[in-house]
Amino acid sequence: MTEQPKGNERIAQEAKAIVALAFRNGPIENLHAGKRCPACAGQEGFSRITDDEMKVIMKNAVNQMAKLLWLRDNQPSQYGREIEFGNRYIREWDEPELLDVVLKGNCQQVN
Repeated sequence: MTEQPKGNERIAQEAKAIVALAFRNGPIENLHAGKRCPACAGQEGFSRITDDEMKVIMKNAVNQMAKLLWLRDNQPSQYGREIEFGNRYIREWDEPELLDVVLKGNCQQVN
């Protein structure tokens, strides 16, 4: 296992790994990998995901989050391996903005 980052860096890295594991690597990737809609590409206000697709995406994310939280509380070493696996996908991702807001004591929604 690689050396773990400290403090806020660890939180940011873990958050991104969790998102990769719970969201990005799920059903949304199938939608992302598909062809663009020529009629609505780039136009705001048009839904590109059906209600049924969104339900599948969110159900998968909740199931993956529940698994990760259970592992964190019950099998920490396996949780660490899962996070390490998720880190393979996040190398080029932006850092979370909310962390800066929380540290400043202002927990309002970040846009």
